[in-house]
Amino acid sequence: MKWNKKHLILAVLLPIQFLLVQLVSKFPTFIESYYSTGIYPIISKFLRLLFGWIPFSIGDVLLFFLLFIFLRFIYRLFKTRFQFFSHKITYFVAIISILYGCFYLFWGLNYYRKPLSENLGFEQKKYTTQTLFNVTKNIIEQLNAVQIQITKNDSIKVETPYNQQEMYEMAVESYQQLAKNYPQFSYQFPSVKSSLMSLLQSYNGTSGYFNPLTGEAQVNARIPKTSYPTTTCHEMAHQLGFAAENEANFIGFLAANHSNDSYFTYASYRMAFGYCISELRKRDPEKQALLMKSVNSGILKDFKESFDFWEQYQNPFEPLIKKGYDAYLKANNQQKGVDSYNYVVDLLISYFEDELN
Repeated sequence: MKWNKKHLILAVLLPIQFLLVQLVSKFPTFIESYYSTGIYPIISKFLRLLFGWIPFSIGDVLLFFLLFIFLRFIYRLFKTRFQFFSHKITYFVAIISILYGCFYLFWGLNYYRKPLSENLGFEQKKYTTQTLFNVTKNIIEQLNAVQIQITKNDSIKVETPYNQQEMYEMAVESYQQLAKNYPQFSYQFPSVKSSLMSLLQSYNGTSGYFNPLTGEAQVNARIPKTSYPTTTCHEMAHQLGFAAENEANFIGFLAANHSNDSYFTYASYRMAFGYCISELRKRDPEKQALLMKSVNSGILKDFKESFDFWEQYQNPFEPLIKKGYDAYLKANNQQKGVDSYNYVVDLLISYFEDELN
């Protein structure tokens, strides 16, 4: 069997690409100026224009296709009893090389851009437990107020009346409102879709994902509707080039919070409360318990429903998937791995401290 020169060249390019990414990652200012706010927005808008009009997720179809290619490769490897093994491995590495290059060209370099706090002019600093307590108390007051505004009763759970497509359109409007104060979050050419893999996402514990190869934001259509606005806005933040999970969380909060719709506002404070009260529980359980007494019972019912939803999908494979995702995040400049999501509290503290002051 003759060697395929194209496969060989692509396979050799994989370690070269890796070294180039590691080299460029040392220059966040360069990435911010020439990639994140230069080349990437053009690529991102092109992909959203190309695939956004299609009613189903092209990204999901692509993932199914890649999975099929991988399984077929394994099957043929065993069927031929590892004949021409080196040729087949070279072919496989060539495919990995293409995917690796597309990932970092189409989006992945955003992991190494400047921190969002610099972009927004926030001063991120260590905060005290008392500061966290004060901010969480403020969030609870606003969350309670919106819940009563919607339900007219503090013991009634919020029921979001919109379907998924309506919320996708409302999320775009939320970004339009946000861009009035923060022009860097201007969003054009929507490409937000319900994932074809929503059931699988529920079992692996994810609410949504962004596909960098197609530029689509995918949302798990099964999750409780009260968390739908912030999840959608989170994935749209990834589309805008904010790769870090804590930053996408914060932008998701900001976008939903700037909405003119009460259900989106509720979702924003709901998310902020969830992260802040969780951090306060780690630092001072007594202070956390004290604040929990002030939360409207209708809100607690909402959180109980979300807890029950995720509990029904618990399975022995979920921890393994999370470990894999944790390793992926750590390999892409997020040293805290899956815990990076929780570091949104730092940004929330900066934001609400300014508001309180």
